[in-house]
Amino acid sequence: MKKYFVTAFLLFAFAGFSMAQKYAYVDTQYILDNIQDYKDAQEKLDAMSVDWQKEVEVKFSEIDKMYKKYQAESVLLPEEMKKQREEEIVKKEKEAKELQKKHFGKDGDLFKKRQELVKPIQDKVFNAVEEIATRKSFSFVFDKAGTISILYADPKLDLSDDVLKQLGGTVKAKGEK
Repeated sequence: MKKYFVTAFLLFAFAGFSMAQKYAYVDTQYILDNIQDYKDAQEKLDAMSVDWQKEVEVKFSEIDKMYKKYQAESVLLPEEMKKQREEEIVKKEKEAKELQKKHFGKDGDLFKKRQELVKPIQDKVFNAVEEIATRKSFSFVFDKAGTISILYADPKLDLSDDVLKQLGGTVKAKGEK
């Protein structure tokens, strides 16, 4: 019998503890979209990406021209010349793919530049969320913009505007987003 009382007591204690936790959420995409530094960083990244993409496209265009020229002339070329041209095309194609990987690969230039320009802004947002959550005694803060699905969120629990104010961003009128 004593075992049941202890179990019941522990259940009520844990239930009380979980009820005391406070939750809130933020929309990091909304926050970032309203911070000028983030917009500027995104514009820089977009411009760099376009330039690098053009550079890669020029390389592939050159390869395409080489291949078409090779096809047109291959009937008249001796075997050794055919092989030499094929090797040139393959070499150029490999160079173009390496350039593409250098700019857009997993640890490429775009990734590094994004880390350099955007990560410090994201860190500021995280630190502001952490500070507000601590000050307002929230146990958990969810990100509405992330992969977590929130089917309903009480607007009173949205800390996004608080974070924006702390970071000096532009707070939109309610419902404007």
